[in-house]
Amino acid sequence: MRKGEFLAIAAAGILASCTTYQYESTQERKQIVASEAAAKVGDAPDFTAFTDTRAKKQAFFDYLRPGIELENQRVKKERERLDKIQTNLQQRKVTEDDLETAKRLGKLYNLELDEGEVTQVWMDEMLHRVDVLPKALVMVQGANESAWGTSRFATKANNYFGQWCYSKGCGLVPLQRVDGMSHEVAKFSSVQQSINGYFMNVNRNAAYEALRDIRYQRHSTGQSLTDIDAAIALTNGLLKYSERGEAYVNDLQTMIRHNKPFFESQTTQQ
Repeated sequence: MRKGEFLAIAAAGILASCTTYQYESTQERKQIVASEAAAKVGDAPDFTAFTDTRAKKQAFFDYLRPGIELENQRVKKERERLDKIQTNLQQRKVTEDDLETAKRLGKLYNLELDEGEVTQVWMDEMLHRVDVLPKALVMVQGANESAWGTSRFATKANNYFGQWCYSKGCGLVPLQRVDGMSHEVAKFSSVQQSINGYFMNVNRNAAYEALRDIRYQRHSTGQSLTDIDAAIALTNGLLKYSERGEAYVNDLQTMIRHNKPFFESQTTQQ
């Protein structure tokens, strides 16, 4: 059971009925439209029909991979904009365009500018929040949370990451919801929207500050953010994703190591 990690997303209006994407270029928007058109609820492979475990895993990873890569492309571009603003800030040459970009990104990542100015404190926090996530980590967490795409929430709500929402009718009511609880499991219109929601959840929710700290240190020291070692390292920042805590993290790490051949065989780079 989640500990309310989806609250930040719900507060920002990221629900199934809302468009969550912040892609700017025409090409990016076209990719999103194509991705959603090809991945509506019910259009996913029937993962229950697979009798061969390896084939099932390959199909699941292949299904999630394009959306994860698209999200990382978006985040990379946002990071590049922040790096440019950082350089200008250090040179005391922040432009109006920089300021507008900072305002937009600050709103997106729930970190508004202090008195409308770009400060180093704001920049440091944003550089923690705006960065890529290893495909292996996202895929394995999706597999864990959705039972390899076979859970009720995956098949009926396109929710592959166990994300919650808090307004009546925003998703599916868990069959074993504890009395007194009002949350629902969020319903998404496409797998892409589910992946986007996961990225924004991890990148801006206070519950995952530890993950962002680990990633920031790796980035600062020139270590990879996308390889297997990065995926395993970042799981240590997901203790609050599940009430199982350390046992949950250990499960993710075991899954990453066990499925390493699937990730190493991919030539597509983030």
